[in-house]
Amino acid sequence: MGRAFVYVILGGGVAAGYAAHEFVKRGVSQGELCIVSEELVAPYERPALSKGYLLPEAAARLPSFHCCVGANEEKLTPKWYKEHGIELILGTRVKSADLKRKTLLTATGETISYKFLIVATGARALKLEEFGVNGLDADNVCYLRDLADANKLVDVMKSCGGGNAVVIGGGYIGMECAASLVINKLNVAMVFPEAHCMARLFTPKIASYYEEFYESKGVKFIKGTMLSSFDFNSDGKVTAVNLKDGNKLPADMVVVGIGIRPNTSLFEGQLTMDKGGIKVNGKMQSSNSSVYAVGDVAAFPVKIFGETRRLEHVDSARKSARHAVAAIMEPDKTGEFNYLPFFYSRVFTLSWQFYGDNVGDVVHFGDFMGNSFGGYWINKGHLVGSFLEGGTKEQYEAIAQTTRLKPAIQDSAELEKQGLGFALTLSQKPSSSQPLDSGDSGLLMEKPIYPLHATAGVIMAASIAVFAYWYGWKRKRW
Repeated sequence: MGRAFVYVILGGGVAAGYAAHEFVKRGVSQGELCIVSEELVAPYERPALSKGYLLPEAAARLPSFHCCVGANEEKLTPKWYKEHGIELILGTRVKSADLKRKTLLTATGETISYKFLIVATGARALKLEEFGVNGLDADNVCYLRDLADANKLVDVMKSCGGGNAVVIGGGYIGMECAASLVINKLNVAMVFPEAHCMARLFTPKIASYYEEFYESKGVKFIKGTMLSSFDFNSDGKVTAVNLKDGNKLPADMVVVGIGIRPNTSLFEGQLTMDKGGIKVNGKMQSSNSSVYAVGDVAAFPVKIFGETRRLEHVDSARKSARHAVAAIMEPDKTGEFNYLPFFYSRVFTLSWQFYGDNVGDVVHFGDFMGNSFGGYWINKGHLVGSFLEGGTKEQYEAIAQTTRLKPAIQDSAELEKQGLGFALTLSQKPSSSQPLDSGDSGLLMEKPIYPLHATAGVIMAASIAVFAYWYGWKRKRW
């Protein structure tokens, strides 16, 4: 028993929804495309799960956050897929893939064949058991990766209102879930081994702002230590969290956010891997020309930095999915994926965006006692990353454009003084290919003018040499 399609998307997350939308925009015929997903619902915007879905009032629920509402585009409900002849094969696990035969085998024994395969399998949440801590079966230990996880988290929150919640992990999921738990009137403690929250991105100064804000809302931070074990009651529920520093925290519920691992097992040994994911080229094409990979599972060349990276964020998932479909449908018209890494978060009344790379020295700017501040990352004399809290749409666009330009920075003190104004001024320049007037800011010396200066210098030197020779020869004759 089997079914055949021209295009198959494996995975039912954000990337799958955006890929399907792009296929329709580019004229896919009815019956040519299917999505195979373990989830029971059509693709949806996962960021809603750690934000609006957890609110105590007016909580977000499907179908309100199906793809592609996250990009302010149409909502792809199950009816939309049916109207466009796209088959949703939901609640289905693929147990093996034969890339030579271009087939997928489901857990029920069905074979699905394809001409082109887009791997959008995403990643799974890392479990405590992988670090030697038991607790997987406890009813009040929660993870957050999909809709089923979110439903469990909501149920557990409601069952222990006013109780104690312990969040394990100080990254994205930990920070966003902690905010939601506080809003649901739980007493929240966050535990993580790093020196400050969001250690993979935030500087200590930026982190301290958010930690102080969270503390003002009642969150307690316990840094520099880790979970060692749980205490359980007779019902198998966690009652306390034991830490490696010897402390014990009372717990009515636990939320674990300790990272993710890409779902690549079906393709190991069949595709080239890199950075923990499937290695692809600038068209999101893997080492097998019929297979493309997008989203969390894809390790792709980031042109602006000249290296391969695997990025774990919804923006990358959306845009890489669209690019892969373009490359499949119109290969001759589709260039290399030119992506500027982008991360953001919105919690409480806070909202920040980051573009680029957080390497090198950091120049902070703005009012850290107020509600608008940021930072620039300077590496090898060039601005490579920008962060802004509390910005407007125009301000965020300005730091994004500035980061993409990678301007040379001569004076960090002047950059700090100008702060956000530097990005606002630079972003208004006509074009990144035009020479920038360094006199405007005292900071810039744009690379495109170097060749012009060098050529002019050579011409001038040659002219002077010729004149000197001629002048010396004439003097001898005089």
